[in-house]
Amino acid sequence: MNIAITNGLLLMPPAFRAGLNAWSRTNGTPGSATWASGGTGGINPSDQDFGACLEIFKQQTTTSIRFMGETPMIAGVYLRVSARLKLVAGVPCSARIAGWAGDGARNHVTGLPETGPTVPLDTIGKVVEISAIVGVGARGGVDMSWGTRPVYGHFGLDLVGTNGGAVRIESVRIEDVSAAFVPSLIDWVDVRDYGAVGDGVTNDRAAFLAADQAANGGWVLVPEGNFLIQGDLAINSPIRFKGRLTAPASTRIAFLQSFDFPTYADAFGNETLGMKKALQALFGYTDHVTLDLCGRRVEIDEPLVIDALAPGLGDFSNRRVISNGSLLAVDGPAWLTGNWTSQATYDPATPGRLTNVANVAAIEIGSRVIGNGVGREVYVNGKNVAQGWLSLSQPLYGGAGTRSYSFERYRYIFDFSGVDQVDRLNFVDLDINCNGVASCLMLPAKGEMIAVRDCYVTRPKDRAITSIGRGCQDMLVDRCQFLSNEMSLPAQQRNTIAINVNGNDVKMRNNRFVRFAHFMVAHGGGHIITGNHWFQGDNASDGLRYAGLVLTQKNVQTTISGNYIDNASVEWTNEHSAYPDFTGNEFSFGGLTISGNTCLCSKTVPWFTWLTVKPYGSGHFVHGLSVVGNVFKALYNQIDRVERVDTSIADLDYNNMRNVQFEGNTFNGVSNYVSNPLMIQHVQNSTSNSWTLPVIEGLPFQAWAKSVQSVVSEAPIIDNSGSRLDAMPWVQTHVGSSKRQIRLNWSKPVKGSVCVYARMDRPQ
Repeated sequence: MNIAITNGLLLMPPAFRAGLNAWSRTNGTPGSATWASGGTGGINPSDQDFGACLEIFKQQTTTSIRFMGETPMIAGVYLRVSARLKLVAGVPCSARIAGWAGDGARNHVTGLPETGPTVPLDTIGKVVEISAIVGVGARGGVDMSWGTRPVYGHFGLDLVGTNGGAVRIESVRIEDVSAAFVPSLIDWVDVRDYGAVGDGVTNDRAAFLAADQAANGGWVLVPEGNFLIQGDLAINSPIRFKGRLTAPASTRIAFLQSFDFPTYADAFGNETLGMKKALQALFGYTDHVTLDLCGRRVEIDEPLVIDALAPGLGDFSNRRVISNGSLLAVDGPAWLTGNWTSQATYDPATPGRLTNVANVAAIEIGSRVIGNGVGREVYVNGKNVAQGWLSLSQPLYGGAGTRSYSFERYRYIFDFSGVDQVDRLNFVDLDINCNGVASCLMLPAKGEMIAVRDCYVTRPKDRAITSIGRGCQDMLVDRCQFLSNEMSLPAQQRNTIAINVNGNDVKMRNNRFVRFAHFMVAHGGGHIITGNHWFQGDNASDGLRYAGLVLTQKNVQTTISGNYIDNASVEWTNEHSAYPDFTGNEFSFGGLTISGNTCLCSKTVPWFTWLTVKPYGSGHFVHGLSVVGNVFKALYNQIDRVERVDTSIADLDYNNMRNVQFEGNTFNGVSNYVSNPLMIQHVQNSTSNSWTLPVIEGLPFQAWAKSVQSVVSEAPIIDNSGSRLDAMPWVQTHVGSSKRQIRLNWSKPVKGSVCVYARMDRPQ
């Protein structure tokens, strides 16, 4: 490297015998007095050791000899300045190599070391060699480290100490000795060679850029030290660290050829800070798509708040991937949940907003809203402090009024709450251990096609993946495992939720969820939930079981197929509706397909069901439901049925039920076979012209017997004389106080047996 840089440069000063006009008696600058024009020195033509040389009779405390030529200072080049001299008579003195540093305007650069080691001349006739190394970098063995401000120097020597001695000087030599610091066979450059100081105070950005340019395809080495970088920096060469970097939070640093987590961890000497800076670069440059953790485990001691580490990010729609490693949340105060209680006003006419919020400035975006009339998983996704309002991820079902609300702000390893929109962000092949102290991922308020694939999320303290808006639109979660932090608790004591979504078209495929309060609370429609296993049982006998999947939109257009639904249910509500009562100009509960699932429960209470519809307002009904080809199996304890209506707030309007397909399912350990249409066999042992069938228990949701699909006699219909009646009866539905009975009316009193296919709906 040094040969390439200095080739063609004349570094060696002329010998003294060529004349003394090139040698200054002061600092070597143009116009300074020379040894040819005066002084106490001259040429001795025939010294026995030196031949022709300069002889000086020392009469000044510091006698200077400086070459008036401008020797260039080049980053990466180290110069050795040396001289041979001897005391020939008189009083002993000392000698040292010295120089004068000049900048591009030919001004003196002050504050730099400009002298080398001082060597005594204490023996007459003894030849002594003095030398010093000068260069840009502050490296071991460098006597005069000048940094990047000087562009040239005037070099020579000083005679110092007692006056009265005579000294002869053979010559002054200037040689390129860079190879002693950077061997030519090694393909790296050291940032110190380009002016980096590494004191944690000096801004070394320019030195890093110069080293990067000089590397020419090789590596850049950052040695021990603390190197301050102020101002965005992109390094195009591969880089490795023994020292560390310090940079303001707003400074983006990109290692374009070494863009991986281990490099950033080494660069900043701290895994959390390294991860922050790597994420900052991931979202700040277009040269890289994937942040590779390279199989490393990253210990995170505070949330990675994306808008804080990448200020001004705003909308981001380029594909980005974080992959191939492990993250471990380390306990500390940064993970403490924020808690506030405030009074606020809600008006359903403005469904996504709380107004007149007390202490609104203190409430953080991303806080969960808790209170009367608030459905599950409602979050703050915006606020206006001046006007005193908070915007919400979902409406509230509780109606108009001023109430007291609680707000809880969970802390997430990845927190995108302050970023307006992020699209096409992928988390791939990660083991994220929340360690019971942190939640995992808070999505931005807006976004599309965020994907979590082949990841393990273990022990989230409160939530695994949280949506505070529509950043979950088209989200993909594939082949992941989510393990609760509440494994040992009974189901009724669990509070953690794996995932919530507000947008549409979410795909949940081939995942495993273990012992959460709910595995997913889902608003929106168009979801595909397939191939998953969610298990929410416990070790209790006669244990309570709760919803694994909560659907909070009435007309969901959602498919739940091929899942293993284990000691948990599907709960279908309209709790995220500002007007929860049916108004007549909207869809009610419909658009849900549940097919091909394995549904298991064990040691549970008999009233457990795998499908629960819970209206949060009056007048609703089911108008589009398909439950086909599922296996329902209860172990150890028998359960009553597989579906029900939770009437704790309101019941369904059974007169409006339509388009319900509930058939082809398998039942084991279930008291009531449920189907629509439902086959009912009835034997009439006494003659009557009016047969009233018993209350029907097997229609879905114990709904009304609304229609009869067919009536088929299974034995002759005869009167008291034994004569056969071939005429069909006419049918009455909605019979009895429960309206779950059917009456067959015959033209005369008869007896016999029939098979009736009854329905709880009509097709339109």
